[in-house]
Amino acid sequence: MTTTTIDERTDLLASIAGSRRFLRYTAQGLTDEQATTRSTTSELTIGGLIKHVTAVERSWARFIVEGPSAMPFDEESMNQHMADFHMGDGETLADLLDDYAAAARETEELVHGLPSLDVVQPLPEAPWFEKGVEWSARKVLLHILAETAQHAGHADIIREAIDGQKTMG
Repeated sequence: MTTTTIDERTDLLASIAGSRRFLRYTAQGLTDEQATTRSTTSELTIGGLIKHVTAVERSWARFIVEGPSAMPFDEESMNQHMADFHMGDGETLADLLDDYAAAARETEELVHGLPSLDVVQPLPEAPWFEKGVEWSARKVLLHILAETAQHAGHADIIREAIDGQKTMG
């Protein structure tokens, strides 16, 4: 048996990067109009998903450092959360993809600069979080991975309905 030494941070970041690649690939070759196309009964679009995943990743990265204050639960933040599912007027798919790449770099820099993945923060008070629970930086990264993979799957279905392209297969 051959073994290699790859640290946990590298593994987690590589896994997140893999899901990001799937999401980015799904958007490959789309026009801005196609990126805003609702090709299923859902309101989700590929551009909206990329914008959402970017905002979510940044929010969770801030949470690692700032704790619950990085994720307020109020009307304004909920309105912004919902707006992040849609490409706004004047936004382009290219700009959203560039911003997504910047968010990825920011996350990677943050993770490499952490003293430990065991750093914990209490979850913010919100109806979907259990009270009194803390998440480690590791748990947050696993959540970013799951969120990215889930939305890459959504994007793949949307893309296939637009023009038949599939991420895999």
